[in-house]
Amino acid sequence: MSIQLDEIDRAVLREMQTDGRISYATLGPRVGLSPPAARARVQRLIDAGVLQVVGVTDPMALGLSAMALLGVTTDGDARTLADEIAAIDGVIYLVLTSGAYDLFAEVVARRPADLLDLINDQIKPLPGVRHVETFPYFGIHTHRFTWEIG
Repeated sequence: MSIQLDEIDRAVLREMQTDGRISYATLGPRVGLSPPAARARVQRLIDAGVLQVVGVTDPMALGLSAMALLGVTTDGDARTLADEIAAIDGVIYLVLTSGAYDLFAEVVARRPADLLDLINDQIKPLPGVRHVETFPYFGIHTHRFTWEIG
């Protein structure tokens, strides 16, 4: 479902990006709506798939300090392999792409040894995996969940 965003929708999205737990009593006046109208507007954006309200965790705070991006090249259908990789614990982000790699997977583990086990024992042996290149993270420089709504 595709919807046209008006200026009030954009204002709602900007406020929700800043504070996803904002009350409708606070949100409404900030965007020029009554609290019930703000609630209805937020629900419309959720129903349309434009907005998700979620809790974001920090892997480092959870003890998952070994992180990497994996560039995966495949033999065969990348979508089928993506489904298999996505089911592995420790895979937190997976995209289909093109170019040198067919998939990018972001993975997390408690220790570097656990990260090696995840890559060597669970991902590389999957049928259809041709090559995995590992890009370990030494630190997270920017982790952004907001961007200009327009």
